[in-house]
Amino acid sequence: MKPHSPLPSTRPLSRRGLLTAAGGAALLVALPVSRAGASAPGALPDLAPLPPGAPDRKVFAPAEQRYAPYLVTLAPMVDDMDDDGFFAGGWWRSPAAPYNARVQEHVYTLSWFYANARRWNPYAGDSALLAALDAGLGHYLSLQHDDGSWPEYSIGEHSMPATGFAMGYLSKTLGILRKARVLPERQAQIRTALRSAMTWFLDPATTAIWQTPLAYANQATAGLAGASLALNLDPDSFLRQRLTDAIARLARTGQSPAGFFIEQRGMDMNYNFEVMLPETADAYHQTGDKTFVSMARAFADWLGYNLVREPDGSGYIANIAPSTRTSSRYYDDIRSDPDRTALNWTFVREVPELGAFLTTREDLAAARAAWAADPAPVPPLQKQDTSPRILTHAIYGENFPTRKEKKKAVADLPYLKKTHFVELRSDLGQDFLYVRRPGLYVGGYFGTRATTHTRTGLTFLWHPAAGMVVHSLNDSNETCWATVLSNGNPDAAANQPAEYFDGEPGGPAWTGKRSHSEGTFGIRYHTANSSVRTDVILTHDTVRRSVQATSAATEQIPLILHPTDKVTFTDGTRATYGADTGATATGLDLRRGNTVIAIRWGTARPATLQHGASTYFRDGERLIHVLRIPHGGRLDTVIKLA
Repeated sequence: MKPHSPLPSTRPLSRRGLLTAAGGAALLVALPVSRAGASAPGALPDLAPLPPGAPDRKVFAPAEQRYAPYLVTLAPMVDDMDDDGFFAGGWWRSPAAPYNARVQEHVYTLSWFYANARRWNPYAGDSALLAALDAGLGHYLSLQHDDGSWPEYSIGEHSMPATGFAMGYLSKTLGILRKARVLPERQAQIRTALRSAMTWFLDPATTAIWQTPLAYANQATAGLAGASLALNLDPDSFLRQRLTDAIARLARTGQSPAGFFIEQRGMDMNYNFEVMLPETADAYHQTGDKTFVSMARAFADWLGYNLVREPDGSGYIANIAPSTRTSSRYYDDIRSDPDRTALNWTFVREVPELGAFLTTREDLAAARAAWAADPAPVPPLQKQDTSPRILTHAIYGENFPTRKEKKKAVADLPYLKKTHFVELRSDLGQDFLYVRRPGLYVGGYFGTRATTHTRTGLTFLWHPAAGMVVHSLNDSNETCWATVLSNGNPDAAANQPAEYFDGEPGGPAWTGKRSHSEGTFGIRYHTANSSVRTDVILTHDTVRRSVQATSAATEQIPLILHPTDKVTFTDGTRATYGADTGATATGLDLRRGNTVIAIRWGTARPATLQHGASTYFRDGERLIHVLRIPHGGRLDTVIKLA
């Protein structure tokens, strides 16, 4: 097809002014499409802007408030489309290139606003919007390869995500076009495209998708969800059997026995919780296959160890040092619209433990009432923050847990229900360790790193009253819990095999059984070349790290501080929240409410506490401050939580 150049987001000349007089009926005629490219009989019209003062927040049904920011973004999005139907101007996905099929996923957005009459939607039945939708579909379909796949990063690519998500958006768009009784020729083309895509995607011999283990479980699941709806719209017994087989294959190869969904040979909190689980819910809505419930139940169990709740109820801090792709540090307890995790409510009746991680219906109702009462204009979305998935997941309604149901699920979280356990889960050469004692909860990640994003070693330290104290981040050498060598390399950015002990390191080996005692637990781990060797002793309320490096090094501890925390070095130096502080001292005390976290390193050393940029929760008040203690190669650090 003829290459396009991305167009700017504003135009010096309106396309609406270029449109020759054409009756509205003419705009309903489907435009021809071929594999070589879509064409249009002249310039597409601009979409009229919203009337002054629109939209009125008060006229939205509570569950449809999520459409408001898309409504105010719709005209700029349509006006950026070029006359071949490409969503130019940098919308939604990168690269903003005409061969990237992912960019075209907003055809669903256009179809929804065209077909759904609401008091607040002036675009229902709009001929200019239908013309843009027709052209957008034409361009989208023109990108499909002969084998049924679509490209993303290059025109010749046969992309799993582009194809999987295309099946979802196109099947949902087809359903809308059928109900609206418009674009019959496009409907036929979409049916053909979906059948071709399913033939490619569901074939177990398509190695771009089906490996063991799966490379990207969320993308495979999106394809199964799309195929499920496509087959509900146009049944096919052969493809239906292929779908049933693929669902079973997904459960075998896309989810670790540890509970997480596999993303690049490991877990990723963002893709697991915000994409994979909602796509699983979508597929379950379409199929009713209980395999998805079993997968959700195993994942809920995994979340119970890796989303750690703050005692003040503000939300959850995620164990993200092992995350392979993204860096979602936290989830607010109340997440109002738009919420990428919203469709996870689907499983709450059958998997009630998931209710701990969702907004309650009462809290969501209050948030929506506040939104409706807000006199401020509805802000438009940023171009790269316009996920059409928010809208596709709205079609299933909602049934969030009540406050009572969530409270029960929270109380059943392992680290809140029990005061002592050791949980070790291993897969793909990786160990995921969780140790609970009455005064602490500690996470660890050891073995072979899944990707360069991950960081090994101890990953978090939490106290039942003070909340998260130490939080190791991924994709950073400056904010991970680590020993940093003089060349700047932290041990956490390396593979670190570990041994576990029923007592101090070097004593009896841990048998692998869950520990129900409050006794000492030991960990010994090291880099591949033994440049750093670390022993950890965990007791009732203490973490002791003994480090031996082959050269001078720096102990690095990323602390989460609150504005009200009082931090004092043992020489009397007071540290200031949001500032950098240095002192020559033997330790520091962090006082948070009635809890004192005492960090000691023996000999007086010139330590620093430097504030970072990472904040937590909607208010952004919790802030990373990294404690660094230089030493000659040996250091014992003790953290006591009292």
